[in-house]
Amino acid sequence: MTVYLPAGWSPAKAAGKWKVGFSQCTTLEPWRVQFNKDIQAEAKNQPDVDLVITDGQDKTEKQVADCENLIVQQVNVLLISPKESAGLTGVVEKAIDAKIPVIVLDRNVDTKRITQFIGGDNVAIGKAAGEYAVKLLGGPGKAAGNVVEIWGGMGTQPAHDRHDGFHAFTDKEPGIKNLLNNQSGDWKQDKAYNIMTTALRNNEKIDLVYGHNDPMAYGAYLAAKDAGRDKDIKFILGIDGLPNEGVTWVSKGQLTATFLYATPGAEGLRQAVKLLKGEKLQPVITLPTMLITKDNASDILKKNGLL
Repeated sequence: MTVYLPAGWSPAKAAGKWKVGFSQCTTLEPWRVQFNKDIQAEAKNQPDVDLVITDGQDKTEKQVADCENLIVQQVNVLLISPKESAGLTGVVEKAIDAKIPVIVLDRNVDTKRITQFIGGDNVAIGKAAGEYAVKLLGGPGKAAGNVVEIWGGMGTQPAHDRHDGFHAFTDKEPGIKNLLNNQSGDWKQDKAYNIMTTALRNNEKIDLVYGHNDPMAYGAYLAAKDAGRDKDIKFILGIDGLPNEGVTWVSKGQLTATFLYATPGAEGLRQAVKLLKGEKLQPVITLPTMLITKDNASDILKKNGLL
């Protein structure tokens, strides 16, 4: 892969500052709220940057309109975290045609003309979750149990990657049975609660829940608790690892484990500034992950002042 820059693009400052636009897809999810906090905190370290943030309010058409507005404002760089890949590709192309380089965060778009992609390796995280699930259910070659998987948004690549990675391990185990067929919680706790409520009603035995993010895993836990079956379902996995959410739930024993999925907010802005200063960029930056269980949850909470 190579770093793409629009022909004729110039990092010229307007009114003494660079204007960087960031199109966030939603602020309805805690991880997205943290994402915005991270980029805003980094902006305080960048005195040459005027950061403009928009909120797509979980609607593709609103996010498209936000990006069109940022194009009209002639931002020097556009950062975008799309709600869905296909629906935002057109306006990303429009920005590039307007000589605005685009750095894509977390969820990619369907064009190779972006300047950089920053995010976690969702396939690797899904594999780690699948490997851990097999271990919890008896170990390789012996794993057995009924699994409920709650998807994130079906139109997002991270959800598909987290599903594919997970099944790369669990599908090797004939004793593991998947109870649901592509049930999307759209990354939301309340929707996952409803999915789990139905799953509990239709299945007498559930051994493990795999949520594509922590709020959905926690929503499933609450549904099981309300049904009086949380003690029967011993293993619930999530992904995100926010200290005041996933890590706290793991510390309390409500989730068995979670996997860190760091926001690309701060790194995204740092990379935009590097670009504006004429420094060399990598086409892809993959953010690291880690397994969080009761063994290390307390240390993370202490580091974040939560214990």
